Amino acid sequence: MKLGRLNHIGVATPSIEDSIAHYRDVMGATNIHTPFDLEAQGVKVCFVDTPGENGTNGTQIELIEPLGPDSPLANFLDKNPLGGQHHVCFEVPDIEDARKEFDEMGKRILGPTRIGAHGTPIFFVHPKDMQGMLTEIMETPKDDAHWSN
Repeated sequence: MKLGRLNHIGVATPSIEDSIAHYRDVMGATNIHTPFDLEAQGVKVCFVDTPGENGTNGTQIELIEPLGPDSPLANFLDKNPLGGQHHVCFEVPDIEDARKEFDEMGKRILGPTRIGAHGTPIFFVHPKDMQGMLTEIMETPKDDAHWSN
């Protein structure tokens, strides 16, 4: 398997509103997307764009807030009440090929392949199999959907 582009870094937060203020006022972010609910995954999401080289887009920060106490993110915030880095997300050209390769390597895939916040198929790989990092694998978005929402 070939390592693809780092699409985003997921940051868990108890308050997207407070995190938006932080990225805007402290970090100087100027392109912050409108938050939206991703009910199928039990989270509210907001993307913050980082600038790349020569006017290109860089990696996004994905702010994620639980929609309620049953959200999979709730346990993370119980252990980390201020929030923090939750996952990293890498792109792959074909999600099913990537899933098969991770499975053949004996990596623990968490749940089924599903549609993520960019509207593309994703799955997660257990942090114990990824040097301690929860890793999201995402099919490369079509038509520059990296910057949707």
